[in-house]
Amino acid sequence: MAFKPPAPAPKGLWRRTPPAIFPPILGLLGLGLGWRRGAGQFDLPQALPDLLLGAVTLLFLFAAVAFVAKILRRPAVLLEDLRILPGRAGLAAGALSVYLFAGVLGPLAPGLAHGVLLAGLVLHAALIAAVLYVFATGPAEQRRVNPVWHLTFTGLIVAAMVAQGLGEATLAVVLFWVALVAAAGIWLVSLQQFAKSSVPAPLRPLLAIHLAPAALLGTVAAGSGATGLALAFAVLTAGLLAALLMRAGWLLEAGFSPLWGAFTFPLAAVANFWLVLGGAWRLPGGLALVAATVVIPPIAIKVMQLWAKGQLAVKTNAATA
Repeated sequence: MAFKPPAPAPKGLWRRTPPAIFPPILGLLGLGLGWRRGAGQFDLPQALPDLLLGAVTLLFLFAAVAFVAKILRRPAVLLEDLRILPGRAGLAAGALSVYLFAGVLGPLAPGLAHGVLLAGLVLHAALIAAVLYVFATGPAEQRRVNPVWHLTFTGLIVAAMVAQGLGEATLAVVLFWVALVAAAGIWLVSLQQFAKSSVPAPLRPLLAIHLAPAALLGTVAAGSGATGLALAFAVLTAGLLAALLMRAGWLLEAGFSPLWGAFTFPLAAVANFWLVLGGAWRLPGGLALVAATVVIPPIAIKVMQLWAKGQLAVKTNAATA
């Protein structure tokens, strides 16, 4: 039997835009917001985080246009991307990036920021519905709980944080409790799974995602005046971060991959949270912000380079429109 080479991808711009571009962008947006907060606390020039946020916003908008162009060519490609783990993680991170974009706009254009937040909620709700459809119609293996579930189902806590910053206190409280229930359920099931079986080396970077909900829940709790609850989340984030650092060699055993984007936004979320908490947590927050600045941009640059070279879509098995 003669070998038949695979059919080449159809020509056209952005037909195979990989969703994996969004996790590091989410991390960069979080880093920029962290420096916006840190500049005020440590008497640094506000122009520096503004420049960073401006550059990252342009990158986010470019990535969003590239992915929307892919969907417009063939809308069903969205469901195909959701059937693979990097696709689900990337698309959820893209939806959460909309919330942080609203947070970037908050001090500059509050009216527009409210509109972007609402658009993000609609987009996120549609994504959750699509994920549930994929779970219902796909194989049972896709329904196994994993850290990416936090991005999809607990990700509403990002909207709560931004809503709180925009003065939408009631909305923030409602979203906080919904996200808390989702996070607790995912943590519990994940802990049970981890006790029964080990995580394959290529998927271990995703474990860092467990850190993000704790930091974001703590941020909203601190903003709501629930100091005791916020301190509990601070201790939890410190414990989780310490555990990840102690197992760094185990986490990184498989070497660099696009899944390293999972390290970016949790670290930015922790830095933001500890700075919001202040007091004894102010210095650790500053150190975490510096660490995030060292870690996040190189990962983002590496992922963007893979995208520019056309390798990211192949490595993450992105669908083609």
